[in-house]
Amino acid sequence: QVQLVESGGGLVQAGGSLRLSCAASRSILSINRMGWYRQAPGKQRELVATITAGGSTNYADSVKGRFTISRDNAKNTVSLQMNSLKPDDTAVYYCNAKQTIMVRTTDYWGQGTQVTVSS
Repeated sequence: QVQLVESGGGLVQAGGSLRLSCAASRSILSINRMGWYRQAPGKQRELVATITAGGSTNYADSVKGRFTISRDNAKNTVSLQMNSLKPDDTAVYYCNAKQTIMVRTTDYWGQGTQVTVSS
């Protein structure tokens, strides 16, 4: 089990920046992949960015070049630096931890943090 707590959301004007952080309740060394997802009103939850235990990253096309995901295994945290924010980035952002042991994969989710970008 791992609990995830997000922080750093808020209200920002278009073109601004925010940094989201996700703190895990235990070591994330064994977590295969950490990531950020978002869900806007009336839309499905979508992947924003992921980072593997080895540091490989993946981004949604809509955020490439603007967002950067990073993980600090010593502090058990994952961060999402968001620059050049757009109103379309408005959503609840969720931290995700995906752990695979043998053939079983378990997803853990945080409670979410609201990001609102005004035009």
